[in-house]
Amino acid sequence: MGFFKKIKMKINGKWYPKSVLVGKPVTTEQIAKRVATESTVAPADVAAVLTALGPVMADYMSQGRSVKLDGIGSFYFTAVAAKQGVATEKEVTVNQITGVRVRFIPETRYRREGGGGRVATRGLSDVVIDWEEWKGEEKKPAQPGNP
Repeated sequence: MGFFKKIKMKINGKWYPKSVLVGKPVTTEQIAKRVATESTVAPADVAAVLTALGPVMADYMSQGRSVKLDGIGSFYFTAVAAKQGVATEKEVTVNQITGVRVRFIPETRYRREGGGGRVATRGLSDVVIDWEEWKGEEKKPAQPGNP
């Protein structure tokens, strides 16, 4: 079940639903245990693989490659450039790169519709979610000096 709250946008004064994360993030250990129950692999083995996955993906992406995980999607790095561009192509240098972002594109799946046409759906985001308004209390960010 997904949760949303009602928010008013300052830019146009209109109200919109905004998704809300609840509880603590799911841990690698929790994922490992769940994957282990749905497969023939021990939780410790799944955890070892998940722990190794990030650095291996980062290494491939640092070589300019994308990483495609079946059933999940593709990951790749993009460069973040300085806000001020330059006037000519000759002036473009590596020094304009100020950072890196990881981009993710969910896997696209295709299914046949009744009329014979194909419909694309995105893996991970094409699940049915029952949305419910969040009535719980949101955690306030910690104030500096107060843990």
